[in-house]
Amino acid sequence: MYATIRRGLAFAFVAVFLWSFTVPLTKVAVQGLDPFLTATGRAVIASAVAIPLLAWRRVPIPPRHLWRPILVTMTGAVFGWPILLAIALQFTSAAHAAVIAAFMPLSTAIFAVIIAKEQVTRSFWAAAGVGTLALVAFSITRGGLEGGSILADLLVVGAVLLSSLCYVQGAIVTRQMPGWQVISWVVVFSLPITLPASALLWWATKDDYATTPIEWTSLLLLGLSSMYFGFFAWYRGLSMAGVAYGGQVQQLQALLTLAWSAWLLGEQVTWLTIGAACVVVAAVAWAQWSRTRRALAPADRSPATAAASADP
Repeated sequence: MYATIRRGLAFAFVAVFLWSFTVPLTKVAVQGLDPFLTATGRAVIASAVAIPLLAWRRVPIPPRHLWRPILVTMTGAVFGWPILLAIALQFTSAAHAAVIAAFMPLSTAIFAVIIAKEQVTRSFWAAAGVGTLALVAFSITRGGLEGGSILADLLVVGAVLLSSLCYVQGAIVTRQMPGWQVISWVVVFSLPITLPASALLWWATKDDYATTPIEWTSLLLLGLSSMYFGFFAWYRGLSMAGVAYGGQVQQLQALLTLAWSAWLLGEQVTWLTIGAACVVVAAVAWAQWSRTRRALAPADRSPATAAASADP
């Protein structure tokens, strides 16, 4: 049981590692592409991989009772988070948005308890709270209290809630099919919207940008890692470790993102940032150590574990 949980946490970390490149890649991509095109275009790229993979594995269309959770997952993963955040960043700074986004692992845990009926301990909530407060303080030190607006804050809150909801709903579906199939059907189901939207956005904005191969490469990487393969690891990790506990690994994402931003974009890393990183790492570890046999139950559901092991 514990070996399965450790493997699940490792998969969750792989997903967070891939997602931590999203902000630096997006910053590069929007220098030569419309921000909304980066949101819809990456889903189109992901579907271009998903369709032949589903065909190769001869995966049948999901049964109708799974369409609703898949569509809810699509709403958050494909549209909610990337589009609402893109709109919000027109009115506020990335640092300010990061203050609200820091609550995502905590909101994911809340949804996991309410919707997925997972059971967690009081120590878990304490650990999750400490990690969240550390991320908020970290964001504030980077100017997170500046440039805010009610509209932008509401948009980011909506993005966080939809993203958390899609994590939980997608993880629930993994009890009946492998995680790679879940995200594959998510991007395929979104194609009737994302494909024409991407074509229209490119046609309407192509004369406004001088797009280079660097921006196209960044968009390609966003589609492959952030929109697709990252979810392979994420949903497998959540199905093995539990949504609430596994989701806390995402607290490490903001710190990894800063590391890549410092390396790729020249942003500064201070001793305060390093201190916040230590607190977050300790909080994530504390959350995992707070498990009890009762809290382990969701991660030990045989349908989820069996589905998770069926990756291609």
